[in-house]
Amino acid sequence: MALYTLGHHELDTRHPDLDILAAVIADGSADRELFHAANRVKTEEFGNKVFVRGIIEFSNYCRCTCAYCGINARMTHAKRYRMLPDELVETAVRTAEVYRTVILQSGEDRFYTAEMLADIVWRIKQRADCAVTLSVGERSMEEYRLMREAGADRFLLKHETANAVLYESLHGVPLETRLDAQRRIKALGFELGGGFMVGLPGQTDETLAKDLMTLVNEGVEMAGIGPFIAHPDTALAGTPDGDPHKTLKVLALARLLLPRCHLPSTTALNVKGGMKNALLCGADVIMQKATPFEYRKLYDIYPGRDALEVPLKEQYETLRRRLAEIGLSAE
Repeated sequence: MALYTLGHHELDTRHPDLDILAAVIADGSADRELFHAANRVKTEEFGNKVFVRGIIEFSNYCRCTCAYCGINARMTHAKRYRMLPDELVETAVRTAEVYRTVILQSGEDRFYTAEMLADIVWRIKQRADCAVTLSVGERSMEEYRLMREAGADRFLLKHETANAVLYESLHGVPLETRLDAQRRIKALGFELGGGFMVGLPGQTDETLAKDLMTLVNEGVEMAGIGPFIAHPDTALAGTPDGDPHKTLKVLALARLLLPRCHLPSTTALNVKGGMKNALLCGADVIMQKATPFEYRKLYDIYPGRDALEVPLKEQYETLRRRLAEIGLSAE
């Protein structure tokens, strides 16, 4: 289905209109139809399955100075860590015993060369039957090529906001540098993961409509959409957090625009108590912490993230039971 009646609005997902997308986001009368339609599309595409990924945050060093991030290079008080390659490989292999996909995520830490990352991916793939997703930031085409040829399947790199002025004010570099990196990733045959935050200061509903169209135009196959959460030690300390309900609306619109796209109930949304609702309005993925316990609290990109010391298998079984209670199946 491509034409949806959402409150007072007609949304044609074959030819989406920015003004209509923005109007649906702003209009509370559209919520019931929107959430119902998104859940129906998600169920048609994926049934009752929820794809569970294990995420390993292997370094909190970062060269970037993103204004909202608690591990940015200006956070001189942060206690930094790096997992060495052998430790990371062993952790990933153990994670793959529980989860079918392992996500390796870090700050933009150039200690890990492309050759190192490629070797880590290759070693994991030799020992574990799993997909490997990387989330290590902007690199050159040749660097991405090395990682892809080593066996990396997917790459996560969010555009964060489609407002070029806002992006540059938060990141200190042009938005186009991020979009160019996404295009390099896509060109090499990675499954491209994008995404953005809801509730950034200065963001409008029109910006969010552009964010959604950026996902469509860049051909993402995964998209993380979560509420902005202010970190108390950053330049945006004290800024109001993003609205979880609005985040759910934008997530649901993403499902209508991109029926086959993998859409997680993001960690930030889970922090705000939105996991169940997200899974019932379009989300089909959950990312579970697999970072070694001694590092979890140190990957402090925003407050409220889960740092509980629960063994992987126990963590998975708890989630599986929670999903079963709402008629969903962990995959």
